[in-house]
Amino acid sequence: MSARLENAVILQVSPADTEGGAERVARELHEEYRRRSLDSWLAVGDRHGNDPRVLEIPNEARRSEWTRALADAAASLEPRGNAGRLVARVLQFAAYPARFARIARGAEDYDFPGTADLLGLTPNPPDVLHLHNLHGYYFDLRMLPDIAASQPTILTLHDAWPMTGHCAHPIDCERWRTGCGECPDLGRYVAIRADASAENRELKRDILTRTEFRLATPSRWLMRIAEESGVAALARETRVIANGTDTSVFVPGDKNAARVALGLPVDGTILLFAARGVTDNPFKDWPTLRSALRQLAARSSTTITLVALGADSAEELPGGADVRTIPFVSDSAEVARYYQAADVYVHAARAENLPLTIIEAMACGTPVVASSVGGIPELVTDDVNGTLVRPGDADALSAAVEALLGDVRRRRLYAEAGLALVKQQFTLERQADAYLEWYAELLG
Repeated sequence: MSARLENAVILQVSPADTEGGAERVARELHEEYRRRSLDSWLAVGDRHGNDPRVLEIPNEARRSEWTRALADAAASLEPRGNAGRLVARVLQFAAYPARFARIARGAEDYDFPGTADLLGLTPNPPDVLHLHNLHGYYFDLRMLPDIAASQPTILTLHDAWPMTGHCAHPIDCERWRTGCGECPDLGRYVAIRADASAENRELKRDILTRTEFRLATPSRWLMRIAEESGVAALARETRVIANGTDTSVFVPGDKNAARVALGLPVDGTILLFAARGVTDNPFKDWPTLRSALRQLAARSSTTITLVALGADSAEELPGGADVRTIPFVSDSAEVARYYQAADVYVHAARAENLPLTIIEAMACGTPVVASSVGGIPELVTDDVNGTLVRPGDADALSAAVEALLGDVRRRRLYAEAGLALVKQQFTLERQADAYLEWYAELLG
């Protein structure tokens, strides 16, 4: 390890310490740094765990007592039907009049005053600041130039939000290339109330122009988006550093033992799809997967069970496969058992960066069928370590899964090739090494 890092304070920033892929990347890097005895800290907008080195950004504490009282009263009225929600809206506007006026005009919400305390959260000031997703309703982007001026700063993109007028992934919209405006989908996450997409994009561009930062992306695909949008040119330096997984946790295991431990059927076929909000995530493709499952079930002589890991609500598939919706699981060892229990990992998506779930499936020796979008082809080489299908094509997805289920030899070859690839290129250790080397260079 570089001597420059031995006493350095490393502060990462992320929306939360659990849940989505980007959040897990930051947390797992933090945990890996701690295993290496580094002075690592993680600041988050929403703290769920009990790690004393994970610090919640004090956004609410920085608001006035009057504002907090009105906001608390509004929150207590939300569950009380339409009348309660109406009064809650009035109280919310009273609590944040300027904020709600901006939001009503279509501005993105940057009213998070705890951002000003970010660099004072750690016992000693950070020597390196590593930022992950800055959307997620916790960070005031307008403060970024001043915050980044105090120490070397790396911004890792996990989606295209800095390049757009509000959405995390433009999917098939190309308006980000020409400045946004006339937005075709204001409701796409991160949603806005009115079409100020052009102004929002211009504000982000202005902020990044005034910020001294380095830029990282996990996939070459996302770096190309950053380059084509002009955002990459605003950075002092850019690097592609792939996501990685902990290959001491995500390992091949006994399929039947995993099924018994999880209460899943020992007999029959089990498919797995894992994502935050699997069935209603706008960037995954539950409708296509659901249609493909119906086709599979209609043609199959055995019971097909789909485990939807990370689902927020129950789903039924009349006349189709058995769908087991499992809420978010934070225990990595338990998540690994779900991969070990599955015959095939199926990843249907409309937009993706470099999904940890595919890396984890491969690390567990589970063959993969996935939509050919975003950075996924950087993980899955068709007919080498998995199968790629056209996004939104239920017929192709169904046929690919069916073909793989019927070919034991191909499943074994995919599993072996996927596992070998992860060990060579997509380990957490390799990812941490790449970032730590960069930190050391920045510290001189």
